[in-house]
Amino acid sequence: MGAQSTGTRTRPPSGSTPPTPPPPADRGRTAGGLAARGAPYLLILPALLATAALLAYPLLRNLLISFQNLNAFQLIQHTTEWTGFGNYTDQLTSSAFWHTAFRSVLFTAANVALIMAGGTLVGLLLNRLGKRMRLLLSLGLILAWAMPFVAGTTVYQWLFDSQYGVVNWGLAKLGWHAMAGYNWFGGQFSTFSVITVMIVWQSVPFVALNLYAGLTTISAELFEAARMDGATAWRTFRSVTFPILRPFFLSTTFLEIIWVFKAFTQVYALNAGGPAGSTETLPVYAFIEGVGNQHYGVGAAISTLTILILLALMSYYFRIILKQEDDL
Repeated sequence: MGAQSTGTRTRPPSGSTPPTPPPPADRGRTAGGLAARGAPYLLILPALLATAALLAYPLLRNLLISFQNLNAFQLIQHTTEWTGFGNYTDQLTSSAFWHTAFRSVLFTAANVALIMAGGTLVGLLLNRLGKRMRLLLSLGLILAWAMPFVAGTTVYQWLFDSQYGVVNWGLAKLGWHAMAGYNWFGGQFSTFSVITVMIVWQSVPFVALNLYAGLTTISAELFEAARMDGATAWRTFRSVTFPILRPFFLSTTFLEIIWVFKAFTQVYALNAGGPAGSTETLPVYAFIEGVGNQHYGVGAAISTLTILILLALMSYYFRIILKQEDDL
């Protein structure tokens, strides 16, 4: 009986479903997963190719010109005179280049600090205003931000005109009678002051509107809890707002440093880097040497050094951003 039952296959009870054997490995699933992961890169590939075509070629061409002695004569005769690192050596040993570079760094630091401080205050104000006042202020910020650089520069030239400017007229009415005919573009500090006011005015809307958008993502319960604990506005910003929006502040500062450091239109259109080149920044200096003096190789070398200096200044922010991505 036991021997007979040994070779007998046991049947499942009636009404039960036999177990389904596991399906074979789906080879198409791996290919589908790879296609799904690669789809975003394929979608942005045309944009990357267009960006490379629009940016890579000018950068490469500029780099090649920086190794040449390319003046008006060589340009007309279509001759190429290679100088190696001669243009770079001349600039790196020139006191004018380093004075301009130091001036550009200070100019950028002052403008970015004022932009971030002003934009943060206006963004916090937007978050506290009612709907109507917030709408009016937002419209004013958008109009200031959307104004073309040349048009904005023309407006500031009118405002700070020595004879007919509204600023001098207003200061004289307030009691500063010596400002009635003051020439704002006759000195280095005063010219830089006008340029700084103009750049800050054009940049604050970007920071303010983005900060307001970030504030809308923070739960109101956090601010309510801070107020119940007796925290001041500064303590609330330092302990609640800033830690949550720290990536925003880092990325915005990153963008503003790039935007201010490469600012050319405002500086050149306002006073062409004057008086006597005392307000030239590196982009203006490269343009004057390259196009104005027709030393195209020298101008290309200065612009390349400008990019390298900007990358050196941004290395700290690159490290912070990469660290944050690793933490995520």
